[in-house]
Amino acid sequence: MNIGQASNASGVSAKMIRYYESIGLIRAPLRTGSNYRVYGADEVHVLRFVKRARTLGFSVEETSTLLGLWQDKTRASGEVKDVATSHIAALETKIAELQGMVKTLKHLAHCCGGDNRPDCPILDDLAGEHPISKGH
Repeated sequence: MNIGQASNASGVSAKMIRYYESIGLIRAPLRTGSNYRVYGADEVHVLRFVKRARTLGFSVEETSTLLGLWQDKTRASGEVKDVATSHIAALETKIAELQGMVKTLKHLAHCCGGDNRPDCPILDDLAGEHPISKGH
């Protein structure tokens, strides 16, 4: 199958397939005499693996590590678990940061009158001015 068909079969855009090939995340497929890429079921399976890993938020580097572990039938599952638990910790940190942002923005939105006056505690906070803490 050609790159368009591989893209449809895997859910990975042709542009991303080319990118993943260019950075060495996936092996370049065989090419025809006229230099067109030819993908088979194995390449599509790898692309689906990469797509799923990226959907779960793994970085390209982590995905490369997981792909290598997946293809190494002698690897210990503990190595895979280490990558996953490290990613979980990073996600939990990111979630805590996002929750902090939500809390701050909710507070700022609550303090904003949302009326026709130009005073805006949200913009004041973004500008480094903190009138909310002065009288609130």
